[in-house]
Amino acid sequence: MATLLLLRHGRTTANADGGLAGRQPVELDETGRAQATAVGERLRAVPLAAVVTSPLIRCRQTLELALPGVAPAVEEGLIECGYGAWEGQPLKKLAKEPLWPVVQQHPSAAVFPEGEAMAAMAARAVTAVRTWDARITAEHGPEAVWLACSHGDVIKAIVADALGVHLDLFQRIVADPASVTAIRYTPLRPFLMRLNDTGGDLAGLVPPPRKRRRRATRAAGAADSDAPVGGGAGAGR
Repeated sequence: MATLLLLRHGRTTANADGGLAGRQPVELDETGRAQATAVGERLRAVPLAAVVTSPLIRCRQTLELALPGVAPAVEEGLIECGYGAWEGQPLKKLAKEPLWPVVQQHPSAAVFPEGEAMAAMAARAVTAVRTWDARITAEHGPEAVWLACSHGDVIKAIVADALGVHLDLFQRIVADPASVTAIRYTPLRPFLMRLNDTGGDLAGLVPPPRKRRRRATRAAGAADSDAPVGGGAGAGR
């Protein structure tokens, strides 16, 4: 299957001020714009079969700076969690709310006032990326690499699904502004290739061309789902 690069948008004015932006039209600050430009340099070595984005302006601004000239497809399933009445509030104030410990310790049960359930956010985000991944694989082949630009909690939920861990554990995952997380889905299991990468070489994430086999010795796709015993040779193979 294709390789998915999850890009979190660059830092915003809300991030810098310690607020919860949610679905408000907050934009990148100066640091966020610099982060977006820098991640674009890292992405130059990666041939992207498709670019998909959350509809929110901070994601679209990130891609405009990182990948100028690219017209991303907008995917509503990648939009930020609907925090409802929490949106626009300082995080220090929200930390005193009765719902805060639920969000931290039992997020699968968290439903934001006038907003979205975290479990619903996770379900629609995972459905979106898996649907896109299957489509891109069918159109461009299993060596394809594609990128989706989204938000911190959305990316963390997708990673939790890839790792096969319960949503209640997703607060253990970190997705910094302008970080890249890579997931490769296979018929049997996903592989988490990178997590919260803010400075590494991304060229190694491009799968090598497949070698032709003289005869099929295993069911189609089975070998791609196998984990290398001992850890394998890594991206430089």
